[in-house]
Amino acid sequence: MSLDHSTGVPGLRRVTGAETRRASGIAFFAWTIAVYDFILFGTLLPRIEESFGWSTSHALLVSTLVSVGTAIVVLLVGPMVDKLGRRKGMIISVGGTAASSAATAASMGAASLIGVRAISGLGLAEQSVNATYLNELYELTEDEKIKKRRGFVYSMVQTGWPAGALLAAGFVAAVTAVFGADAWRIAFLLATIPAVIVALVCRTLKESPQFEAQDAVKKLRKAGRHDDAVALAAATATVEQSSAPFRRIFAGRHLRNTVILSLAWLFNWFAIQTFSVLGTTVLEKGKGIDASSTLILVVLSNLVAVAGYLAHGWAGDRFGRRNTIAFGWTMSAAFFAAMLLGPSNEIFVLVTYMMGLFFLLGPYAAILFLQAECFETDCRATGSAFIGAMSQPGAIISGFILTGLTAASIGYSSAALWVGALGALASAIIVLGARTITEAEPSVSADTAAGAGTPTGIQA
Repeated sequence: MSLDHSTGVPGLRRVTGAETRRASGIAFFAWTIAVYDFILFGTLLPRIEESFGWSTSHALLVSTLVSVGTAIVVLLVGPMVDKLGRRKGMIISVGGTAASSAATAASMGAASLIGVRAISGLGLAEQSVNATYLNELYELTEDEKIKKRRGFVYSMVQTGWPAGALLAAGFVAAVTAVFGADAWRIAFLLATIPAVIVALVCRTLKESPQFEAQDAVKKLRKAGRHDDAVALAAATATVEQSSAPFRRIFAGRHLRNTVILSLAWLFNWFAIQTFSVLGTTVLEKGKGIDASSTLILVVLSNLVAVAGYLAHGWAGDRFGRRNTIAFGWTMSAAFFAAMLLGPSNEIFVLVTYMMGLFFLLGPYAAILFLQAECFETDCRATGSAFIGAMSQPGAIISGFILTGLTAASIGYSSAALWVGALGALASAIIVLGARTITEAEPSVSADTAAGAGTPTGIQA
């Protein structure tokens, strides 16, 4: 802990601008690598399908069951980060990405693939970990420009999703050109290298001041120094944990946003699973685009998605995060519907798919920062991770529906329309029920440890 020399009382240390920028840069690379592994699986699924001789419906079933395991792992990450710290959470999540890639390369069939891909949940949870970590750093940073435009700055970190997708698509094209179409094992094995490097770099991060304070209060309580713990908690505006993190996010001030944002994530992942994770499948099976052209479309579309994150991060600071999210996902539904219902002309498909990803992925720059602002330090990672984990039930449900509709021979294009485009529209409507955040007010209040009173920084 640092010392506030004006009062002589221990308090939260200030975060320098250099530390804030460095942490943001590392978080960007950590998220990029996590997405790289996650999207690599979806991009290579048609090649894995061919390698094991599966049908399209069987491959979709495997992808769905992978999501089950991933969901379980993601749910465990939040409480772990609230217990061990944000820094360790970053290291573990990226380390999990490396393990996931290596284990995938060694898989021998559907059962082993489903088991090892569950580890990718550690990497997928990295976005909630970095949102929690950076939210706390931005709150205390000495860089006033970052503090004022924190949503836009965080959107730069979130561009790791399209950047990771681009890396995956480009890497698949390169490895396939060198080693042939059956080189998916080599692709996953080589993917472990950048993940290990980034995990090692994460070890150089500093813990967030808010978690340091919370941890110090806990240690004082454990040592029997209760008066010192009370004084430190008051000096640092630390809310002491009065119940388990999972219970906290479903009580009082936190309940509404937990439920609303979880449902929004669940339905939006109908669209994510359909158009992003399984983007190559929907383009090949739904629009009849050949494999080589599909990779080019994915690359170009994700370049535009980078701009989507930045645009929605900026708009969230200016017009409010909730409204920005709802507008973006509504437009996404419209563009994907146009792509699926329109001609299979490559230019038309490129433009509509590109704009669909722009409005589908971009709002995540706003919603991840929004949900981190909705929780106090003691349950912030748990709340953010729980909401993010609802992506996997969304992937599971949509996967089963896609599998069933495809098996019923209604056509992959029609199945994608009903599952993906409709899911995006539903999520846009649901998110409007979330509470808005007043960023000018403090995000932590010591007098609300028991969950009583009006939520600080949250308006109905």
